[in-house]
Amino acid sequence: MRVFSHTCSNTEIVCALGCAHLLVGIDTDSDHPADLVATLPKLGRDLELDVAAVATLKPDLVLTSLTVPGHERIVEALGNAGLNTLVMDPRNLEDVYKNIGEIAEALDVSARGNKLVSAMRADMPPVTPVARTRILVEWWPKPVIAPARESWVTDLIHLAGGENITGGREGKSVEVPEPVAADVIVMSWCGVKEDKYRADVVARRGGWSDVPAVKHQRIYPITEAFLGRPGPRLVEGYKALRRLTSVAS
Repeated sequence: MRVFSHTCSNTEIVCALGCAHLLVGIDTDSDHPADLVATLPKLGRDLELDVAAVATLKPDLVLTSLTVPGHERIVEALGNAGLNTLVMDPRNLEDVYKNIGEIAEALDVSARGNKLVSAMRADMPPVTPVARTRILVEWWPKPVIAPARESWVTDLIHLAGGENITGGREGKSVEVPEPVAADVIVMSWCGVKEDKYRADVVARRGGWSDVPAVKHQRIYPITEAFLGRPGPRLVEGYKALRRLTSVAS
């Protein structure tokens, strides 16, 4: 089978299933596992995918998603090109597990999919604290964009013993125009390398000086690769969140 993977999470799932050898190409943002994907053709960033170039690879299956606003256009273009697609659209952690199973089934490795999901569940045990740490995860700093109710991040935070302070709001993500009473602020800025995250950008935000996380200097980075990619490395995101709930408790 010839597989093209559009989006980092799908690429990482394929590789975690031991099926990297099936990949004939990936999107430009797919960078992990580096040793398995470094030599593959990279045909554009998620919203700039060269669909015509994908078609020339003659994939039997294209794995794509609706995880980023605007992906609908790419999914439609892939369909119009006559390509066989499997579209992921996870809204919570159970959806992520379901998607892993769907990809595993499509690649004829269902047992591996079950094993991977079981391992992820075991590595992310639920924590029940006396009081939950209120956490704001920022997908973007200006304007502040944060995961909302329909996000696997809300589930990750809850498992780790925290509360997503924007988790009660409708949608996949929301703009946060006013300060919120977060105990911890997590910078997980999409498309930005972790070494470029700057806590001072958050700390000097107008009107936010009385936010507990700012007042007590609890502004931390967690790479978007661990929180924003609905795949196996969410386990690393959970572990990072667990450390932060411990710090704030």
